[in-house]
Amino acid sequence: MTERVGLGIATLTARKDRTADLAEALRTAHGVDLQSGPKVSRAGSLAFVGTGPDTWLAVCEDGGWRFARDLARAVEGRGSVCDQSSGYGVLRLSGPNVRDTLAKGVPIDLHPAAFAPGDAAVTLASHVGIVLWQVDEAPTYDVAVFRSFAASFAHWLVASAEEFG
Repeated sequence: MTERVGLGIATLTARKDRTADLAEALRTAHGVDLQSGPKVSRAGSLAFVGTGPDTWLAVCEDGGWRFARDLARAVEGRGSVCDQSSGYGVLRLSGPNVRDTLAKGVPIDLHPAAFAPGDAAVTLASHVGIVLWQVDEAPTYDVAVFRSFAASFAHWLVASAEEFG
């Protein structure tokens, strides 16, 4: 488990009937092919995690607070952007027992046939709301949790992983 620090985080929602325009603006500005649904769209250090209809959690390495401002400029008139950089904490989870650990409190099927790299979910982990996405086949997962619930999530995660050492 490692905390991902220095991220720029924002929610992005397409304006009514502007999803295609928004996708084109992001392709032009960042080279990302924006996917609909619970999928992760990536371009370099930038990821757009599908969290709902025409809505994404945008995450940028070393983006800081300027990320939301720059993203809003790139999608001006096509989407709404809200800075979440101080609202979410993001953890990267990996290891041979990470699926078994998450299965103790995450009510979705994490079997590789059901949840693969690039898949995402807005779900719960032991009654704490999270955004979960699979980064690679190792498997490695990123988990975004509201900072106000981070201590509760970390407590659950440590207790769930305890049996695995």
